[in-house]
Amino acid sequence: MARLKLKKLEEYLQSVDGFEQPKILLEQYPTPPHIAACMVDHMQSQHEDIEGKLVGDLGCGCGMLSIASTLQGAQLTVGFELDGDAVDTFRCNVQDMELPNVDCVRADVLQLVGSKWEKTFDTVVMNPPFGTKHNAGMDMRFLEVALKLATGAVYSLHKTSTRAFIQKKVQEWGARGSVVAELRYNIEASYKFHKQKSKDIEVDFWRFDISKN
Repeated sequence: MARLKLKKLEEYLQSVDGFEQPKILLEQYPTPPHIAACMVDHMQSQHEDIEGKLVGDLGCGCGMLSIASTLQGAQLTVGFELDGDAVDTFRCNVQDMELPNVDCVRADVLQLVGSKWEKTFDTVVMNPPFGTKHNAGMDMRFLEVALKLATGAVYSLHKTSTRAFIQKKVQEWGARGSVVAELRYNIEASYKFHKQKSKDIEVDFWRFDISKN
């Protein structure tokens, strides 16, 4: 499949269905099409980490990053998602868009270490739970798993306020991390406790290089 220009990629991603009833315990916030398109376009145009690669998507939700990777020429994309409703939506999205070479496995991401998926993927992408509310530290647990599943690079979103902690932690884990971009992540009011219609969160887009490990 030929690579898409950024604008065309974002147009395709606008048709991806999101969560019908987001679950707060899983911190289900969709990755906006614009951010997903920019992320995957950067991965390919700057680092050639997507086209022809085996790509894993941890906590893939309804498939936004998996579908973006496939549209940018990934050889095979495999998403991992705990929530059965999200898996069903993922598969419907893929079917509606008639995409080959993309699948979703229902699994607990935290249980993938030591499985057949370890060191399987050239590239791992993810928009993990930010580790708020009931999930303190969950984003770092996802990152630790991702670094064990990939052989080349891991791309992930994390709150800017955690930057220094992440840099220190990934060095301990033997990876090299750099912030690719600083984003304003707009979260629409999805849950009853949200008092505002939407909220901007400062988020870092990271690339972790493990190719020499």
